[in-house]
Parts: sequence; structure tokens; C-alpha cells
Amino acid sequence: MADKAYRIVKSDVKEMNEKIHRHRRRILGIITFVTILLLAGSAGLYIYLQTRTYTGYEVLKTVKREDSSGTQFDVFNGNILKYNKDGASLVDTDNKTIWNQTYEMQSPMTDSCENYVVIADKKGDRIYIMDRSGPCGEIKTAMPIQRVQVASQGTVAVLMEQEGTGYIQVYDKSGEYLAGGEVHTENSGYPLDLAISNDGKKLAVSLLDVNEGTVKTTITFFYFDSMGQNEIDNIVGQYSYSEMVVPKVEFLTNDVMVGFGNGKTVIFDASNKPKVRKELELKREIRSIFYNDAYMGFVFDNENKESSYHMNIYDLRGAEVLSQDFRMEYQEIGFLENDEICIRNDLECAIYTLRGIRKYHENFEKNIWKVMSANKVRDYIFLTDGETQRIRLK
Repeated sequence: MADKAYRIVKSDVKEMNEKIHRHRRRILGIITFVTILLLAGSAGLYIYLQTRTYTGYEVLKTVKREDSSGTQFDVFNGNILKYNKDGASLVDTDNKTIWNQTYEMQSPMTDSCENYVVIADKKGDRIYIMDRSGPCGEIKTAMPIQRVQVASQGTVAVLMEQEGTGYIQVYDKSGEYLAGGEVHTENSGYPLDLAISNDGKKLAVSLLDVNEGTVKTTITFFYFDSMGQNEIDNIVGQYSYSEMVVPKVEFLTNDVMVGFGNGKTVIFDASNKPKVRKELELKREIRSIFYNDAYMGFVFDNENKESSYHMNIYDLRGAEVLSQDFRMEYQEIGFLENDEICIRNDLECAIYTLRGIRKYHENFEKNIWKVMSANKVRDYIFLTDGETQRIRLK
């Protein structure tokens, strides 16, 4: 067998490693460049969509509706809640009925939180509790109802008043009584409003005390968890404000409660024992307030004659997000599901972004009752006389 000759080839390890590193750097550079392009493109598209204005719309779908006289509309769980003095129904955007509830009320009012909604007869004695599937329970009170709120698991808080005495009662989702108490005017003040947290474990009550010509409002916090069980009457905190009326209190989230007063709005951190997070000094008289779980808005009569109204939007830390003039007369102002601001009257609608851009404005030939944002940037639901329209701005 012939001898085989072998040759040993020496490899330059350092040079090989440099080639590998150069290749990796080149790949990383390409990836970084593409990522920057994608981010820049996304940011540019976002800014474009946030600053773009639209002058018209196309109707994607129209569904006929038949509504009784005096019907009002709310948005509940992405569907449309229709209610009047004779009953309520929940329908989807195709006007397919999800549930019905009949009743007789003189002045129906509603409140909803996540998966539950209540309908109550203001100054009456009936409350109906519904979830996404239908009726859950019914409450008959012994005194006239002034205010009602529902929590995310169906707990209902009711404020009642009779002969100068306020009564607060709490029920479960089936209408069973859980707790309650009296608020005597001569001792605590007249109850103006109440608010229940999303989890149903915290309650805030605004009490107005007028003695010898002086005005004082006290906001009292009741906790029904382990923290409140260690306190007398479950009271974990009280804040009093001289020469101020607080007609509205609301839990915007489970841990943020806001007292809307004349001249001042107080944001409370209620994650533990309640404490003041921020006080907003509002020098002008408030015409309207509106809010969701991220922002709160105020409308004032405008001192500037060129515009009828001025609105300010704040986040839950009390930082100003928007300061905007507008001229449109309105019947309703509020946040849409996408945090845009909708201003509406019977025949006119305007939509503003949180950047202060008037995204859309339209005069209609027939009444428009409600506007909902859909799942795309340009898509909305318009509830007009006898029709539900899914539209796309253009």
C-alpha cells in the first residue's frame, strides 16, 4: 500500500473570528435599520392619523331600527342600550335583540360598570339589574331613589332621601339587601351623591352641611374590606371643604375617586386609605363635566367672544392634556370608546382628538342620537332616526 502524504493547514483563528463579527455586525445593522424604518413608519402613520381631518364619510352598512317615543340610548359592553318609560332592551349594532326588560317608570336613569348595568326610576322605588345576558335581579326600595351605581360584579349602591334624611343601601346582583344606614341632616349633612368602586368594596358619599349661613361639604369614604372592618362604621377617611359644594363624586378607576365641586375638583388616591392626589382650581363656572377611566373633561362658557365654549381635559394625575375652544352648541359631550371627544346636538356632530384636532364635523338632515367608535381608526357607529349606520370617514 502506497504511503499517503498529509499536509497540515494552519487556520488563522483571529481572522476567522473577525469575519464572523463583521458578518454579525452587518446583519445587526440591517436589522436595526429595518427596525428604525418600521418604527418611523409606524410613528409617522400614527401622527398622520391623529392629525388628519375628514370632510365626509361612506356608509358601510345600514340597519333599520324601530324605536318608541322618548327612547334614550347608552353604550353598554360594546352594544346599544335602548330605554324609555316602558322598558329597556340591549341590541347589537345589527339591531339584533340580546335581551328585553319591561317596566313602568316615570324617569328612568342608568349606570353601568363593565359587565353590569342598572336602570332605576329617579324619585321612584324600582331598580333593575342586568348583565350581558339579561336580567339578574330587581330591587324595590321603601324610599324615593336619588342616585344609583353598580360595580363590576353587580353590587348596587343606592342613595335615597325622605323628609330630610338620607339613606344609603347596598344590594347584591340578585337584589338581596347587604348593608345600609341613615344619614341625618342635622348631624352629618344632606347627601348629594354617592359613588361605588369597581370592585364594590369602597363607597364615597358627598354630604352638604349648611349651618348659620356657612356651607361645607364633607366627602366620606367607607371601605367594606379588611381595612374598613377595623374602623368605626367602616369610615376610613373624611375630607371637608368650606364654602364649596360637591354635587358629584365618581370612582373613575377602582383606586381613583374624584369629587367634582364648584371652583375645585379633588382627585383622591383610594388604593389604601384615601388621600388627596391633586386639587384642580377651576376659576370659572363649570357648564359640563365628562369622564372615563383615563381622563376627565370640563366645559366652561368662554370669555373669548370668538368661541362659545372652552374645554379642558386632564389625566388622572391632574395634568392638563388639552385646552380647546369650540363654538358648537351641544346637547351631549363625552368620551368615545377610543378616548376621542364627541360633541353632539340633534343635527350636528363634531369629533376631537386629545391633540385638539377637530377630526370630523358634520351637519345632518335628520336627528343623530348617539355616536360610538368602532374597532378601526376611521370607523364609527351613528344612531340616527330609525337607522344604525356603520360608517367610515373619508
